[in-house]
Amino acid sequence: MPKSCYIHIPFCKTICSYCDFCKHLYDKKKVKEYLKVLKQEVDTFYQKEPLETIYIGGGTPTCLENEELLELMEITDSLKKEKDIEFTIEGNIETITQEKLKILKEHGINRISIGIESTIEENQEFLNRKINKEEVREKIRWMRNLGFQNINLDLMYAIPKETIEMVREDLEFITSLDVEHISAYSLMIEDHTLLKMKKIEPIEEELDRQMYEEIRSYLSSFGYHQYEISNYAKAGKESKHNKCYWLNEEYYGFGLGAASYIGNVRKINTKSLTTYPSFLKIEEEILDQSDQIEYEILLNLRLTEGIDLNRFQEKYQKNLEDLYEIDSLIQENLLVKEKNHLKIPKDKLYVSNQIIVKLLDKEKGI
Repeated sequence: MPKSCYIHIPFCKTICSYCDFCKHLYDKKKVKEYLKVLKQEVDTFYQKEPLETIYIGGGTPTCLENEELLELMEITDSLKKEKDIEFTIEGNIETITQEKLKILKEHGINRISIGIESTIEENQEFLNRKINKEEVREKIRWMRNLGFQNINLDLMYAIPKETIEMVREDLEFITSLDVEHISAYSLMIEDHTLLKMKKIEPIEEELDRQMYEEIRSYLSSFGYHQYEISNYAKAGKESKHNKCYWLNEEYYGFGLGAASYIGNVRKINTKSLTTYPSFLKIEEEILDQSDQIEYEILLNLRLTEGIDLNRFQEKYQKNLEDLYEIDSLIQENLLVKEKNHLKIPKDKLYVSNQIIVKLLDKEKGI
């Protein structure tokens, strides 16, 4: 039974050079039509389960005008919510106003995720972003004054021509804001982005790794616990919504390009505004138990706590150690078994994908 819900708002005022998410330039007429169809989709497929998390992502949800944002909030008002729900919206600093924050607060939003990426001028120009440090400070003060006590900031690193010193400068600024959560992502040159079209090459892997380790060490010294490969939080402020994904739990996905996982079916909505009114799925994957277990491993091992072997046994009625040969990986210190959790050591998280592939290759076939 889904306990989480993702809602996608694909509109942006500008398109970042690196973004491969489903996005469209803001158009008032298209927004009006989109919200009408979004409401129809929610009304059609939502089965009235009480939700523990809701996450509104994009795109840039805060690029909506006040009346459009209010209409979006009225759609979410129809969703049943647990008393301690985590209710997140993504936004960009330049599209946040006090009026919009008040609308969000009045409709139950209690977590805001802001894409900072970088405050360094050269990086911003490369990413097609524009961030003013004083504006960031001011708008976070607005959030605090209105009672928002759970704020995430996104940091991007491994940008061409970036140095370790530049990464540290961004870290100094972000930690000075004393937010509850920080996500730090290495720049990926994805298909269908401006960077790919310009044939931009990623930085050297060794420099990428050094930046990753610098971020991990720096944030740890400021009291941020790394609980997932790219995510850091103060005590008790881990993203409940994202942990739903990494724990391979069920969730609704509404909106253009949104993914859902319900029962044993994973679906992705169409990315076309033209075909969205038909709720067309561009991808549907029906999973047997073997597929579900593979997803469980892939996703759980992103978490620093790893796979809870008791939870795995309860969920699948199988012992993971009966399914995969893990002893050799433990001997190589690629995996650690601790307090009935199987996890990747923190100093190996950077190469987690290679370790996960090795584990999956060691299926016993029984």
